[in-house]
Amino acid sequence: MRDIALSGQTFALRPYQSEAADLFHANGTARGGHGVIVLPCGAGKTIVGMSAMAKLQTETLILTTAITAVRQWIAELTDKTSLTADQIGEYSGDKKEIKPVTISTYQILGASERHRELINSREWGLIIYDEVHTLPAPVFRMTAELQSKRRLGLTATLIREDGLQSDVFTLIGPKRYEVPWKVLEKSGYIAKAECFEVRVPLAESARMDYAVSDKRRKFRIAAENTNKLQFLQQLLKEHSGRHILVIGLYISQLAFIAEMLNAPIITGKTKSGRRDELYQRFRDGEFPVIIVSKVANYAIDLPDANVAMSYRIVAN
Repeated sequence: MRDIALSGQTFALRPYQSEAADLFHANGTARGGHGVIVLPCGAGKTIVGMSAMAKLQTETLILTTAITAVRQWIAELTDKTSLTADQIGEYSGDKKEIKPVTISTYQILGASERHRELINSREWGLIIYDEVHTLPAPVFRMTAELQSKRRLGLTATLIREDGLQSDVFTLIGPKRYEVPWKVLEKSGYIAKAECFEVRVPLAESARMDYAVSDKRRKFRIAAENTNKLQFLQQLLKEHSGRHILVIGLYISQLAFIAEMLNAPIITGKTKSGRRDELYQRFRDGEFPVIIVSKVANYAIDLPDANVAMSYRIVAN
């Protein structure tokens, strides 16, 4: 494949994006072609991946965490490169296309040997692992066995609760480039983030149960503390008129909040088409608040959201 080019009419590479792609490519020498790029959320990791593709001019497989991210990659590739729609394939539960540039998910390839064999029948020059910090998970790890001449990992963080972040380097290659979010924030490349923690007293009715529970149960009791509802409503009132994400862990709790606020909810069970529709309507300002489970943690582009409220606030 010899016709991947970035389109300067739609955007220009930022200095750190260009530097990251250059360090990964290493002028095509044996020193390059394998490794991990770490950039903050909103810094344009997808752009770095596309720049690497333009430098290498090779057939590329891109792996993501969800079908929504697959569609976002396709939209970005058609908007910001010379690739045409018939050169880009979607390999998902909905479609089974294998083209010079193919985008799929870790789940569909990691869980099926048949799908991996089919994908492996093509000689990939590059595999891009989006949200590469998820790779050490058992099902995702299977995709590391896919053949490719070069491997690029993209992530905003290499921290994992199970401590297996070092496995990323073993599977993909060394860290090639990293810029702290504070540096990009100071340079004006990403929006300034102001973070606040609100500690909410535990409801009296839950205190005894909390006192006698194990650590796991205590976490859930604190997370579902009913006293947080009034603080949530207060915060929503204070930020009225803005695009707000309410993020939580427990589906039953989120469903209650969605009903209380008459707001849409997106969980792992929400079909991909419905997710895309709700995200777009949120971007368009049709509704100011959207309730999301942890599915929004990975590779979801919502630049219009300017307030995020994590509903895992702990009790003191």
